Amino acid sequence: MTRQYELVERVLSYQPNADEALLNRAYVYAMKAHGNQKRASGAPYFSHPLEVAAILAEMRLDDATIATALLHDTIEDTDTTRGEIDALFGREIGTLVDGLTKIKKLDLVTKKAEQAENFRKLLLAISSDIRVLLVKLADRLHNMRTLEHVKPAKRKIIAEETMDIYAPLAGRMGMQWLREELEDHAFAWLNPEAHSAVVERLKILRERNQGLIDEIEIALTTKLEEADVASIVAGREKKPYAIWSKMERKQISLEQLSDIYAFRIVVPQVEDCYRALSVVHTTWHAVPGRFKDYISNPKQNDYQSIHTTIVGPRHQRVELQIRTERMHSVAEYGVAAHALYKDANGSHAPKGVVPSQDSNAYRWLRHLVGMLLDGDNPEEFLEHTKLELFQDQVFCFTPKGRLIALPRGANPIDFAYAVHTDIGNTCVGAKINGRPMPLVTELRNGDEVEIVCSKAQLPPSAWQSIAVTGKARSAIRRATRDAVRAQYGKLGREILVRAFQRREKTFSEESIALALGRLSQKTAEDVMAAVGRGELASADVVRAVFPEETPVEPPKRRRKVKRTEEGWFGLGKVMGLKFRWPGSSERPRQDGPSGIPIRGLRGDLPVSFADGGAVPGDRIVGILTPGQGITIYPIHAEALKAFDEEPERWIDVTWDIGEDNPQRFPAKIAVTALNEPGSLAQVAAVIGEADGNIDNIKMTNRVPDYTEILIDLEVWDLKHLNDILAGLRAKDVVSSAARASG
Repeated sequence: MTRQYELVERVLSYQPNADEALLNRAYVYAMKAHGNQKRASGAPYFSHPLEVAAILAEMRLDDATIATALLHDTIEDTDTTRGEIDALFGREIGTLVDGLTKIKKLDLVTKKAEQAENFRKLLLAISSDIRVLLVKLADRLHNMRTLEHVKPAKRKIIAEETMDIYAPLAGRMGMQWLREELEDHAFAWLNPEAHSAVVERLKILRERNQGLIDEIEIALTTKLEEADVASIVAGREKKPYAIWSKMERKQISLEQLSDIYAFRIVVPQVEDCYRALSVVHTTWHAVPGRFKDYISNPKQNDYQSIHTTIVGPRHQRVELQIRTERMHSVAEYGVAAHALYKDANGSHAPKGVVPSQDSNAYRWLRHLVGMLLDGDNPEEFLEHTKLELFQDQVFCFTPKGRLIALPRGANPIDFAYAVHTDIGNTCVGAKINGRPMPLVTELRNGDEVEIVCSKAQLPPSAWQSIAVTGKARSAIRRATRDAVRAQYGKLGREILVRAFQRREKTFSEESIALALGRLSQKTAEDVMAAVGRGELASADVVRAVFPEETPVEPPKRRRKVKRTEEGWFGLGKVMGLKFRWPGSSERPRQDGPSGIPIRGLRGDLPVSFADGGAVPGDRIVGILTPGQGITIYPIHAEALKAFDEEPERWIDVTWDIGEDNPQRFPAKIAVTALNEPGSLAQVAAVIGEADGNIDNIKMTNRVPDYTEILIDLEVWDLKHLNDILAGLRAKDVVSSAARASG
C-alpha cells in the first residue's frame, strides 16, 4: 500500500506548487472515515482510494483530483456528508466527490434502470468537470485489478459493465492504455477459456518469432537514420482481448492477423511523419488498403497518427503507427494529456494543471449527454450510450465540404441527423457522390452526401431500426411521439369543438387553460391529446370549463343498426350499396386454384392474398407455403419480416391486369370517425359513391367520442383505393383514414 509521504512526493515531483496540506488532510480524513472497514480481500478499505489516487498520480493530475480520489467513497460508504466535504476541502472537491457518489434510496423498478440512472448521473457530473471521469476510470481499474476477491455472480456483473461501458468510454476519451487494461481484465473473467487459449498461442508465436521485434526495430531505425529523420521506434505485442475480438470479427486465425506486432515511429514534427512514411514505403512493400491518415482527419477522441502496414523483415506483415510526441501523449492519455500542451502561447503548460475541457473528445461527451438526456427513459439512455461508445468511424462530407464523423455502418439517415435534427426529420432521399441512392446505403470514408428534404415529410417510426446513431434514433422516436400526439390533439380538438357546439358554447383554448387544475393537465394541448386518446371524455371537459351550469341532457341517439348479416344488408339497401358478410353465400370461395392474373407463378398453385390485401399498383411479392400455395403480400407489409431468414420461399410476381378483364381486389382501411348519428352512413356513402365494395366492417376501439373502424374493401386498383381514402378524409365526421396492414 502506498504511504502518505510517497503519494505527496509523487505529486510534488510533477506539480511543485501543489497544495501539500490539502493532500495530507484528505489522506488523514479518508483513512479515519473508512476506519476499520475491510475490502472483500480482507485488506483495509482505505487501501482502495489510496491506490486510485496513486493511479491518477501516475497520470500526473492536479492536487484537487488526487484529493478527490482519496475521498471518493466517503459520502457513499461512510457517515460523511456533502456539507462536511465542502466545509473541510472546498466546494470544488465537494462537487467532484458528489459526482462520483451513486444514487441511493431511489424506487427504481429494475437493476438495469438503477445502473442506467447511476450512469446518467455520472455523465452529468462528467459534463461539468472531466476530472470526475478520470477518478471513476481509475476507481474501476483498481477494482478490476482486485476482482478475484469478489463473489462470482457480482464479479460477472462488474466485468460486463466494464466491457460494455467503462472500457469503451476510456477509449472514447482517448485513454488507450486504460481501455486495453480494462478490456483484458474483463475478458479474463467473462471468457477465461478464450483468454487462456489466446495467451497460450501468443506464447508459442513469441517463441517462434524470437528476436523479430528487435530485428524490425533495428531495421526501421537504420533506414530512418539514413534518411536523416530523427525518430524513436518501439514495438509492442497486441493485447489478448484485441487479438481475440479481431479474430471473432473477421473470422480469421491468429496467424492471419497482420498486426499482432505493432510498431510506433515517434518523430518531432508533423512534417517528419510524412517523411518517415516515404522512407517506409520506398523501402518495403505497402499492403494495399491498409493506409489511414488520422493526422489530416483526427478521430473524435483527438487521436492522430498515420497507420500503414508493410511486408517487412522475414516477410512479416507489420503494422506501423507514425506520430509526433504530442500525438503519442494524446493517444495514450487522451483528455488527461491536453493539460500538458495547452497554454496561451501553444507551448508546454505546467504539468499537473486541470485537464482541458475543450478537446474534441470532451465536446463529444458533452454533446452525447445533451442529446441523450432529452426525453429518453433510463434504459434507452444506456442503450444509446453503448451505441455511441462502441462504434468506429467513417468520415463523410456535405456538398459544401463540411466534415461529418459517423459510426461505421451509418447510413444517410444518420448523416442527415448529424447535420441537423430538422434535416433528418424532413429527409426524403439522398445523393451519394452525386448519385441518388437508397437511405439504407452504408456510407464509406470520403463519401459526399447530399440530403434531399421535404417540409411535408415526417420520419417513419420504422427508421428507428434502420438508424445506427443514438442521436438519430432519439430524434426519430421524439418526432414519432410528437406526430402521434399532434394527431390525437387534432382529433381531440374536433371532438371538443362539436361538444361545445352541442352546448351552444364557443370553443377556445383559453377557456380550457383556465380549467387545467380541475382536469389535472398541464396545458390545453395535453387536454386535447387526452380527449383524442380517449383518456378524457369531452363531457368532463365541458363540465370543467362551465362548472356552474347544469349539464343538458344529450339528445337520444337513433337506434343503431345491429351488426348482423341482415343488418348490414339492410343498411346497404338504404345507402344503395352491396355488402358481403363473411361466410355468406354471395361471397365467392377460392378453394381451388385462383384465377388472379399474376405473372411469375406456376398455374397449378392456388393463390391467395394476405390479410391486408393487395391491389394493382402495389409492388408485390409471393410467399410459397408447401402444400398450401402462394400468398401475395404488398412489399411494405410488416408480416414479410417473418420470412427474412427463408429467402427460398420468396417468389417474384407482378400484376398482369388487362383492360378487357377488370377485377376487384381486396384492401383493408382504418377509419377513425366521430361518434355522431349518421357517421357510419356517411362513411359508407363515400365508399359507395366511389364504386367501392364493402366486404366487412369491424369496430376495433369504441370510446364515448369516437370509434376506430376496420373496413375490408374490394377496389379496382391503387388509384381507386387512394380516391376512396381522399373522399373519406374530406368528411367532417372522419378524423383519419389510412390503409391498414391487416
